[in-house]
Amino acid sequence: MRLMKPVLFVILLALSVVVPAQAAEVRLALTGVGRFAVFADISSIQPDGDGVRMRAFQVVEDSFAVDGTGYWGGWSWWRFDCAAHTADRLDFAAVRTGGEAGPAVADAAGPYEASPGGDAAELLAMACRPETAATAVEVGSLAEAVSLGRERLAD
Repeated sequence: MRLMKPVLFVILLALSVVVPAQAAEVRLALTGVGRFAVFADISSIQPDGDGVRMRAFQVVEDSFAVDGTGYWGGWSWWRFDCAAHTADRLDFAAVRTGGEAGPAVADAAGPYEASPGGDAAELLAMACRPETAATAVEVGSLAEAVSLGRERLAD
């Protein structure tokens, strides 16, 4: 019986590693529609030194495919300096149709000024001013974000 606790711990640890990121609870708020429909994951906002980090999801049009594989879009982690009004996209992980993500690829471009009206500025507003979320259209799953995003892209 003593062995049971460590074995159970190892099993639970292994399961936590293989659960896909999109299975976790998300609060996805639509921040803008242009070339992509962009959603801020409000549930991922976390302090990071003098700024904040937040995950975002960009939805691609329904027909988007590469070498015959369809895609919903992709996840990115961002870091925002609220005082300096800068954005830094840290990575990108493509999401195939159905929700399978990854792997994440680092984005080495570094921080830049978030220009008004651009995706980075809209994400920065959501990350740095949480009250912005109160007026946003929000969904609770990746599949809902894809559906809404594609609907808005088609308009």
